Amino acid sequence: MGVYLNSTSPYTLFKEEFLSAYFVDKSEIFKELIPILGFDKGLTQMSYTEGKGIRYVCITRPRRFGKTVMANMISSYFEKGIDSSREFGSLKVSKYKWYAEHLNQHNVVHIMCNELPRSCVSYGQYIERIQDRLIRDLMKAYPEAEIKKDDAVWDALISVFEYCGGERFIFVIDEWDYIFHRRFVTDADRAAYIDFLSNLLKDKPYVEMAYMTGILPIAKYSSGSELNMFFEFSMAGREKYSEYFGFTDEEVDELYDRYQKIESELKVSREGLRLWYDGYQTLTGIRLYNPRSVVGALSCNQLGNYWTSSGPYDEIYTYVKNDRSGIRDEIAGLISGIPVSANVQEYAAVSMKLSAKDEIYSAMVVYGFLSYSNGCVSIPNKELMDKFADMIGIL
Repeated sequence: MGVYLNSTSPYTLFKEEFLSAYFVDKSEIFKELIPILGFDKGLTQMSYTEGKGIRYVCITRPRRFGKTVMANMISSYFEKGIDSSREFGSLKVSKYKWYAEHLNQHNVVHIMCNELPRSCVSYGQYIERIQDRLIRDLMKAYPEAEIKKDDAVWDALISVFEYCGGERFIFVIDEWDYIFHRRFVTDADRAAYIDFLSNLLKDKPYVEMAYMTGILPIAKYSSGSELNMFFEFSMAGREKYSEYFGFTDEEVDELYDRYQKIESELKVSREGLRLWYDGYQTLTGIRLYNPRSVVGALSCNQLGNYWTSSGPYDEIYTYVKNDRSGIRDEIAGLISGIPVSANVQEYAAVSMKLSAKDEIYSAMVVYGFLSYSNGCVSIPNKELMDKFADMIGIL
């Protein structure tokens, strides 16, 4: 057990979520992930794994769409050193024949990339913290590998693989692009970070699976082949995994039933939830609710704005204020319910460097301010409609 290696932290956080009043069971994501894994160490080879060679998965979604909850759940199911059977035994994943074979049977390296060292003012401080902690975990767990504290992390992991019976690891890397949003990070730092991830994960025999989350797609940061082993899954770009991020109509129905049993005085209507928080769309048109906002409204017994209005909101406000590419009039149309034709390319969502109208709309889709369907962008719901109306009103 360590800070990153088979840590108890993800399980502690997942258990809190599991016990909350408005927990939604998304555990069927494991039917997508299990076929990725190698079936060594006595685990049964199953015919459904044939042709499933994608070991590197990157899920990109806006903030507050359940990425961290999912990362904690994935670690809690797979990792050794804990017993999460009480939680998962009551979830949908438990019905599958492979459920018990993988429960708490894998080494998991879980890294929360949105954590900074004390008084962090440089990329060097940030990345050294990650490397030092993981090296300490490996030295403690595998003393026979003779790891030295100044070894590169990938060298230490290779030593474990070679000297400790072919030990392999599932990597869960949450908010992988967080460091790129820090003011002290330079272009050279970004390149160094991409190289770090490539050296850690690419073509390494100790990688059983790499599951990574972020807001913006890898192509925004990596123009070469460093991270081309990842298959990226975004809300607007690929359908796979869509149902596991955001709430469906059926899931909100279930949550509303719980709400009616919990609250003695109902101040939130089912139709209100639809108007305020529905409207995001997947590639095939499935509509999704903002999960943070739905839970916030039911927990507080009040409809309202639960969207975080910092970070990208401030940047997008700047583009609208400066009327880049004549976008202000079109946003007024969006507020009136008129969709706008746009060529959304998620890799173009380069924060603070947007100029063309399609780039700005691409950023708005990636950050979750607009929904994209059939070649048009639109404001998904009342929560975001009010934000855009406030934006236009104070300009």
